[in-house]
Amino acid sequence: MFDAYIICGTPRTGSTLLCKLLASTGTSGDPHSFYRRQDLSEWAEEWKLPARETMGELESEIAYLNAAITAGKGGTGIFGLRLMRENLDELSAILDRIFPGLASDTARFERAFGRTLYIHLSRENKLAQAISLIKAQQTGLWHIAPDGTEIERVAPAQEPHYDFERIKGELAELEAYDTAWNIWFAAQGLTPLRIGYERLSADPAATLLAICETLGVQPPNANDIRPGVAKLADETSLDWMRRYRLDAAG
Repeated sequence: MFDAYIICGTPRTGSTLLCKLLASTGTSGDPHSFYRRQDLSEWAEEWKLPARETMGELESEIAYLNAAITAGKGGTGIFGLRLMRENLDELSAILDRIFPGLASDTARFERAFGRTLYIHLSRENKLAQAISLIKAQQTGLWHIAPDGTEIERVAPAQEPHYDFERIKGELAELEAYDTAWNIWFAAQGLTPLRIGYERLSADPAATLLAICETLGVQPPNANDIRPGVAKLADETSLDWMRRYRLDAAG
């Protein structure tokens, strides 16, 4: 039914959990943030692409796109991509250079990836989302496994500290990004598959099975689904939420 899917998200909405779940099926691709600007050179190196200076810009972008599609399929028949709103316009501009003359973002995406399902991954509790993001930035720890093992740490361990203004700023930015996704869906005439973080984290298996059904791929046995990422929320998170609400009200 679909050749590809794009997980349209914002930070701390469970996208890493969802990507790992989809990759674990063996039928629904291996989604990553291939077009996150900070990671482009790292992916290109992993794929052993020629150095950009040895090719023209367009040739380099085509080589990168082809490698990303191969990696995002993960040996399956469907391509998966995680895309944050802040990288949407950059990706569309790249595809416009590769496939000039197309009238819309979705036309460019479908020219590149085939028939595409858009999955809008959002979080109802934006305050919890902002706090989760700031704690990850402060502590350097972004993801842990269900057994507590660190999956992704980007900086040495540090104690988090409450910062009302920083939470307020992140909260506004996350709300703006989510709104921007909805404006984009409307402008493109899209009705995305909407997945909430709260539902995903409460019942990962049901969420994964629903996505597989929509994609038209063979779903795994529900009893075999094992989430590879655990929640990082703790008493500090709850304390910050209480303090923020009091500070905002007073």
